Amino acid sequence: MPRNKLTHYLLFGSLYFTQGTILGYFASLNALYLLERGLSMTDIGIFGAIALIPFIIKIFLGMLSDRVNLLGMGHRKPYILIGLAVQILCLVVVPFVNPKTAYWGFVGIAFMLQLGMALYDTCTDGLALDTTPLAEQGKIQGFMVGGRAIGTIAAASMVGLLAENVSWNAVFWVLAVLTLLPLPLVLRLKESERPAEKRFEWKAFRAFKNWPVIAVGLVGLIIFMVIVGANQLVNPFLEQTLGISLSQAGFITSIWGIGVVLGSVVGSWLMSHLDAKKATLTILAMVSVSLILLAFMVLTSLGLPVAILLVVLYGLAYGSAQTVTFALCMRFVDQRIAASMFAILMAFTNIGQGIGLGLGGALSDAITFRWTFVAFAALNLLVLPFLPSLFRRRGVAVSAE
Repeated sequence: MPRNKLTHYLLFGSLYFTQGTILGYFASLNALYLLERGLSMTDIGIFGAIALIPFIIKIFLGMLSDRVNLLGMGHRKPYILIGLAVQILCLVVVPFVNPKTAYWGFVGIAFMLQLGMALYDTCTDGLALDTTPLAEQGKIQGFMVGGRAIGTIAAASMVGLLAENVSWNAVFWVLAVLTLLPLPLVLRLKESERPAEKRFEWKAFRAFKNWPVIAVGLVGLIIFMVIVGANQLVNPFLEQTLGISLSQAGFITSIWGIGVVLGSVVGSWLMSHLDAKKATLTILAMVSVSLILLAFMVLTSLGLPVAILLVVLYGLAYGSAQTVTFALCMRFVDQRIAASMFAILMAFTNIGQGIGLGLGGALSDAITFRWTFVAFAALNLLVLPFLPSLFRRRGVAVSAE
């Protein structure tokens, strides 16, 4: 791989790695940190809802980036730098704010941290769309999904040890240091002047009048509803059926993360070596089969070793599905509003995650974990009716135009 191409991939992988470290903290330790400081679950729920607002409004950040060349530095680079700087500042300051005595101050810092992350996330996606040829979009999404998964694994395994053996302050400051990792590559970035056909135009939003564009958003919604809704149930299912301990649950989560990293490679390969329709059908089959295997894993007598293998396989399907879905969405984006349009398509996946989390919880209470996995495997097939709208005879996704 040429050095400049490797640098290109490392830029996106490192930016998503940084994002993954924050996601890893929020997924594994944030609730424990707040409970330890005397907050109630209601307080934590309000905190979580407010902290997620920036990712709901990221469409407006995309529009800002698409429209405004900030200080003549470009449409992406300055916003990425600002987002990283905001995240670092918040991580440095947050240890000095007691969430019990200054709750709304703590919530405000978390909101700003997430706003910084949403800003550089949106502009990273826009930069990928600006600079990556169609044939390489699957590969670049593989680096991005893999980078985020590695960051999540690193944070989930590291911050717990730091909190237990050093201090919570050390957790936040180490996360701030990790945020510095992409800076050398971002600072080296030189954005080219946008050609006329890629300059922002309001009329480009007419793309959302096209059914295939809506259809690809709905495909993303369904896929993320299934994979995220099922994913939250894995450890509770294993705890109920096999009696795994907390330490074993943490280990299994890390194993799942390794599967996601491998899946990002598989998804990248699928989009690079198969047509998009075959790649989509492959990830649908991978997700449904892995869920069915998980559901009936307890019928074997091998217990935890089989569970670990099947969790890796599910992580593989999860990472492949993410990579292929993101790469597929990239193919429908109008370059004039690249960041804005991709942010809207990602909003579909975020809605799917919310539906999946609620649906998974309700179904598992009503019909047990096992049959909820089976239900999600069946729901995955709802994607199939949309496929004729997305692919022409040659199997290539249509454009947004």
